[in-house]
Amino acid sequence: MREGVLDPSGWRLWRSQDEMKDLVKTGVWENRTTWQDAVAFAQSDPDGVAIWFDDGSELTYRQGCEEAITLAASLKELSLRKGDVVSATLPNWREMAIINLACCALGLVINPIIPIYRDREVGFILKDAGSRLLFTPGGTGSFDYLAMAARIAAKTPSLEHIVTVRPGESESATLSYAELIEKGNPEQFEAAEVDPSHVKLLMYTSGTTGIPKGVLHSHNTLRRSAANSREARGVGEGDITLMASPVTHVTGYSSLEQAFNSPIKTALMSRWDKAAAIDFINRTGATLTVGATPFLKELLDEAEARGTGLPSLRQFACGGAEVSPQLIVRAHETLDNCRCFRVFGSTEVPLVTQGYLRPEHANLAAETDGRIYNYDVRIVDADGRDVAPGEEGEILARGPSMFLGYTDWQETMKAVDGNGYFHTGDLVRAGPEGSIVVSGRLKDLIIRGGENLSAKEIEDVLSLHPAIQEAAVVSMPDPRLGEGVCAFLVLQADCPAPSVGELSQFVRQQGLAPQKAPARIEVISKFPMTASGKIQKNVLRERIREII
Repeated sequence: MREGVLDPSGWRLWRSQDEMKDLVKTGVWENRTTWQDAVAFAQSDPDGVAIWFDDGSELTYRQGCEEAITLAASLKELSLRKGDVVSATLPNWREMAIINLACCALGLVINPIIPIYRDREVGFILKDAGSRLLFTPGGTGSFDYLAMAARIAAKTPSLEHIVTVRPGESESATLSYAELIEKGNPEQFEAAEVDPSHVKLLMYTSGTTGIPKGVLHSHNTLRRSAANSREARGVGEGDITLMASPVTHVTGYSSLEQAFNSPIKTALMSRWDKAAAIDFINRTGATLTVGATPFLKELLDEAEARGTGLPSLRQFACGGAEVSPQLIVRAHETLDNCRCFRVFGSTEVPLVTQGYLRPEHANLAAETDGRIYNYDVRIVDADGRDVAPGEEGEILARGPSMFLGYTDWQETMKAVDGNGYFHTGDLVRAGPEGSIVVSGRLKDLIIRGGENLSAKEIEDVLSLHPAIQEAAVVSMPDPRLGEGVCAFLVLQADCPAPSVGELSQFVRQQGLAPQKAPARIEVISKFPMTASGKIQKNVLRERIREII
């Protein structure tokens, strides 16, 4: 494995300088930043809407740039400089779009953190990222984000600033977003000279070891991923993407980017609600959307209940969880003009496949996970040999929109081989006309509504419970979310089994997101084991499928 190129932010990247220069020279990488395009849009179409929000508000190109300049001026006064990491644990709010633009303008690395995460996850991420500033809700619902931020800051030397966003801001907070906007002096703003090949996004994804992995992307890799979709699907001027996925996921984050660096605009939902989604699509004329299986199913339920075929909607890319062929067929029967299709990708390799759009390919859209587009793919067996056509194997992928590496160089070396292929851990079979069908995964992950949950991370926390001798966490079928969390438990002698409610409370107390708590418990006397002493989780998965 190569030694890796050192990025100005301090991380090692797997591509060589010569490779990156060639991608720019040949035009495969556009070599532009989102800030450059945002400024161009603000000059050519200042009052054009870039993003619609589901609270009825809008953000124009001029408003986005002007507020981002003010925020950037304040961030610069806080001594933030090119290459520093700025974290944000925010929902799909207007402020997140501005924060992203300001980071782009200054060459800062933006680190979106999933808002459901709690002390354990957020604390690890901030420390691993070396974050200097954290944007956090001032007070949302029943959870005190500011108190969590204060607890974490006391253990995180790099974290110098906590900035609260929206009402509920505490007097104890040293800074608020509103203050930064009020005090920022646009005359002191000066955009940084940013190399589009340097790291600009740091996004964490669940790892099979229980430790989140920090995925590194540049302007160039992300722009190439977006360009892949535009080229493959024939979308662009006049299109509007309904986005309900969190902007703290690579799918949702792309909606913040595309609103200012492409002709496609965004209709951003702060949270998923099927009734609100129908109204929002009709109000904005949204033409595109990308979402996990629950979004599509519930959208169809609501559309059928209202007797609408959502005529403006043209494409629905569905992925992130198991998608049944019947759901795609139903979508084509329910929606007037929309082609629905399955896609496959990850944070490391965004959208390896694109969908089948032609009506004559409806069976491929329903029965495969899309066609490979602008990726070089291998399907290999356990020994790394290419499998015969139609046989199951792990899919390896490499391409110009592939990530630059992990924050942990050792993890990069494990995941990216000497030929530049990323080992996805997903099992697939090659299908007709360049398609693939996902059949399983090597990784010990649970995909709950498109969210990757590490079984190991949950098991480590459950093992701390005094009544539990050993825990094995597996996925179980969930009619809404695709997969749920099931915990098989071997109990300590003479200890009663904890209830689902008790375990849920325990998981929260240990600092994990509540979504990671087991939704079902199965007590077992001993685990089925392999000859080498490993728990046979495939047996446990099959057992829970038979029970439910």
